[in-house]
Amino acid sequence: MNFQQLRSIREAARRGYNLTEVANALFTSQPGVSRQIRELEDELGVVIFERNGKRLTGLTDPGKGILKIIDRLLVEAENLQQASMEYAGQNSGTLTIAATHTQARYALPKVVQSFRNDFPDVRIALQQSAPDHIAEWVLSGKADIGIATEGLSQFPDLVSFPCYRWSHLIVVPDGHPLLNCSPIRLEDLAGYPLITYDVGFTGRGHIDAAFAKAGVRTDIVLTAMDSDVIKQYVSLGMGVGIVASMAFDHGRDKGLRAVEASHLFAPNVTRLAVRRGAYLRAYAYHFIEQFAPDVSRADIERALDADAPREVM
Repeated sequence: MNFQQLRSIREAARRGYNLTEVANALFTSQPGVSRQIRELEDELGVVIFERNGKRLTGLTDPGKGILKIIDRLLVEAENLQQASMEYAGQNSGTLTIAATHTQARYALPKVVQSFRNDFPDVRIALQQSAPDHIAEWVLSGKADIGIATEGLSQFPDLVSFPCYRWSHLIVVPDGHPLLNCSPIRLEDLAGYPLITYDVGFTGRGHIDAAFAKAGVRTDIVLTAMDSDVIKQYVSLGMGVGIVASMAFDHGRDKGLRAVEASHLFAPNVTRLAVRRGAYLRAYAYHFIEQFAPDVSRADIERALDADAPREVM
């Protein structure tokens, strides 16, 4: 038994049993992956994958149990490497943070700048994507920390912490008729084309829920992942924007006006997630404590325990 065999099993399950994708992920060949899987099955005396001819189609019942053990083994192998570097006194390395565009652009810069001052020998790799992809990167070990508003608490092998609450703003060009409405109602908003976030991003669920509950139909003409993109199209007169409160800068966003919308849409909570059972370097704890000051290292260590709740309130 070797780690390449274990990785082949894990990646096959993660990548929908597509051995071409598994081979690309492991920098090997498809026949090599097939051989690794067969050799481990032969050694264990158990068929791990269901097959249709030579094609993998799913996990057998024993395979489902074996996959859980393989996941734990590979996580502990990664933890061993991290621990050895920690105990060797190497205060250097790479901290990989996966975040949505809004978090990366508006919430992270000051924390990253402060972190770099404290740990000048630690490289920061900042990855941006959708919440589901962020969760997958943390689960796979490609990212140490995930930050997003939606979705992170839905994965049983992640533990997440609340960081801060925020609300949405309505963004319109100077002189827009909505500036004369006080307070703005959902019906007032629905009278204009709307521009906001893609489904699954930056509190979009609360926006849709508010209109649905009120029975108000909307015309969402454009969606985007990036707040700056939304504001750009608002400035072109294409519609009324709904963005995260932290995404508007009164000094920088010339020609645009922001209107409070916390009375219209439910508040949002940005969460930070790490993989359950992961070994975190000291600098990772430091970063988390800077981004979420109400979360202590002791809180994180308790939450990382396999028996702890996956979502810390």
